[in-house]
Amino acid sequence: MTKITAAITAVGGYVPKFVLTNKMLEGMVETNDEWIVSRTGIKERRILKPEEGEGTSYMAIKAANELIEKRDLDPTEIDLVIVATATPDNMVASTAAFVAAKIGAKNAFAYDLLAACSSFLFGMSTAASYIQSGRYKKVLLIGADKMSSIIDYTDRTTCIIFGDGAGAALFEPNEEGLGLQDEYLRSDGNGRQFLGMDAGGSIMPATEETVKNRKHYIYQDGRTVFKFAVSNMADVAEKIMQRNNLQESDVAWLVPHQANKRIIDATANRMGLDSSKVLMNIHRYGNTTSATLPLLLADFEGQLKKGDNLVFAAFGGGFTWGSIYLKWAYN
Repeated sequence: MTKITAAITAVGGYVPKFVLTNKMLEGMVETNDEWIVSRTGIKERRILKPEEGEGTSYMAIKAANELIEKRDLDPTEIDLVIVATATPDNMVASTAAFVAAKIGAKNAFAYDLLAACSSFLFGMSTAASYIQSGRYKKVLLIGADKMSSIIDYTDRTTCIIFGDGAGAALFEPNEEGLGLQDEYLRSDGNGRQFLGMDAGGSIMPATEETVKNRKHYIYQDGRTVFKFAVSNMADVAEKIMQRNNLQESDVAWLVPHQANKRIIDATANRMGLDSSKVLMNIHRYGNTTSATLPLLLADFEGQLKKGDNLVFAAFGGGFTWGSIYLKWAYN
């Protein structure tokens, strides 16, 4: 019996129209373009404005519809929709269920998945498991975040980093040995004190005081997060190569979470990869959290070839991190 693997067979992406440049941020907080670029690699980021659309679901629907149109896919054939996000539309109703309804995936069940910046990476593992089980044929995984909804634009440690966006990937069965090959996923809940948002959850529900004290914005201990991200992203990427006997020459592309160019460079260096093998769009979008990995696939789809070995790596709040080895399934 032929082994079933889970392959990505289509991708789509969406970023808002409004561009927030480093020059604009210079007028908002004490910073400058040279400092931002040298420390992060970010030149601009996209922000979803109310006049264009509202909520994470708006961007998720846009990315999904682009995928559906490119693939000429009948949405009623989709079995499952997963929205990987740290910024759901609201705290009760599933964003994924709303997205599924709006794209016409009326036969799909749907739910959200939250693992901060590792959400899409963990979602890849989840989607692949459903496919490999043989129970489902088409799983749509969307990574989407409206980070501007939880950013304090008076805090220069966070407002320079994050942007809004969404990306989507369709997972289907493959009998050629392509698709997801291996994964190494980790978490350490002790890290949540260094990157998170105090209010809005069950520990600190919203009150007039929490709003006044700006507790509904994300914060991070930049030095600590950077240290953990550099070591852990590089460690798991190196480990996935070792476990699968991959040499530098075997890897076509590193697909890294777009948090910071210095973190990406450190990961590539540990893997022995030349910069020409590293997919990067952080200069255009900043850190879109759950959307960074699928946006890379959407942006660079034309350069990916059937059989290419891709190594994904991510690190997120919580802490969460990991790496996935995947063989690309189409030209």
